[in-house]
Amino acid sequence: MTAQLIDPSEITSRRILAIDDEQANVLLLRNLLEREGYSEIECLTDPGSALQTYIDFEPDLVLLDLMMPEVDGFQLLEAFGRYDRAEEFRPVLVLTADTTLQARRRALALGAKDFVAKPFDVIEVALRISNLLETRILYERLRKA
Repeated sequence: MTAQLIDPSEITSRRILAIDDEQANVLLLRNLLEREGYSEIECLTDPGSALQTYIDFEPDLVLLDLMMPEVDGFQLLEAFGRYDRAEEFRPVLVLTADTTLQARRRALALGAKDFVAKPFDVIEVALRISNLLETRILYERLRKA
């Protein structure tokens, strides 16, 4: 029903930040996003620069791995939460090989809006990305009303 409210080009024009320390995973995500028509894509393999990129790039959606060296995904979720305004809705989709119940609960408690286990189905992830961006757009419209 809501798909008719939002032009697909409005979804694909949104900014997406992908953070994963594995180059192969970042390439997979970039290829997936480009194939789906997204053009505003920033990919990082250095989690240490993720917060500054988050601030500078102002993504509409973050794709985030949890298990990374030095700065892990949980630390980034906490940092993003400290940076964002309370009234803001900026979804984070966690993509991780850590499928434990503890990891899922912790990520969701820290503000992640969705959680997908690796290896993932690319069609499912593309749909989840679109759904989260659609929710962000509708949220922005409600705030302006």
